[in-house]
Amino acid sequence: MTRVAAIDCGTNSIRLLIADRAEGALVDVVRRMEIVRLGQGVDRTGRLDPQALERTLAATRDYAAECRTHGVQALRFVATSATRDAENREEFFAGVREALGVEVEVITGEEEAALSFAGAVSILGAQDPAPNLVVDIGGGSTELVLGERQVDRAISLDIGSVRMTERHIRTDPPAPEQVAAARGDIGAALDRAADELDLSRVRTLVGVAGSVTTLTALALGLDAYRPEQINGARLSLEHVRAAAQALLTMSRQERGALAFMHPGRVDVIGAGALIWAEVVDRVAQAVADGGGHLDEVITSEHDILDGIALSV
Repeated sequence: MTRVAAIDCGTNSIRLLIADRAEGALVDVVRRMEIVRLGQGVDRTGRLDPQALERTLAATRDYAAECRTHGVQALRFVATSATRDAENREEFFAGVREALGVEVEVITGEEEAALSFAGAVSILGAQDPAPNLVVDIGGGSTELVLGERQVDRAISLDIGSVRMTERHIRTDPPAPEQVAAARGDIGAALDRAADELDLSRVRTLVGVAGSVTTLTALALGLDAYRPEQINGARLSLEHVRAAAQALLTMSRQERGALAFMHPGRVDVIGAGALIWAEVVDRVAQAVADGGGHLDEVITSEHDILDGIALSV
């Protein structure tokens, strides 16, 4: 048995998993998440904001102390969308190297997708037919991965909760024309995805990451964030649409008052929920056009973080 650590640094959050790995399975020791908004302004400026960089490195130093406390034997630090796009990413790399003694791995969208897929499908059972489509909605990008137990095809799209919010959301709640503009961007990205992935083949649709899990908590009517109820939850398409619409039409105060809402997601959850609802509708239509039927989606709490830990 080996004690491993995985750190996933995305556009909106940085997350840590410390786990004992044996025979291809993980037993959690620590799971943590901090909203650091590393990708703040990157879409506009092409650079990491100094304050965002310091927030992220402070969290990294905290995670380094956690790893030492728990006797981690092997560690992998993966960075995704925000750092792929930033001119001054070397400052970030140096800070992580100093804190943890490891190099940052800036992975491609395709690598990100494969790791997400490995984590997400670990919760599926024999009753869930393949092929599976795993959708990982991040702050800066969204990954779509099609496969059975291994990845068949994958694509990374430049749509994410932070990116869509910064591009389109100007009022609270967003005006109809702002939602329409965001929906247009999302639709264009999904057109490109449909050119590369045969969405009509999908038989099980799995959503991962904070936008999906938060929407699921709302759809389930939870009074707090309860991972054990969210993980593996099955929602009808109607429930997904209704929850997305509710998050889009709430005020910031109303969203912030939801007991399961992480404070760092309050400003961007509407755009994230919109992306998920649009993906669900697009996939369901493609499946129907191919003669199939998709009447529910599954939420997984296991995602790229678990995939990273399994790959250490």
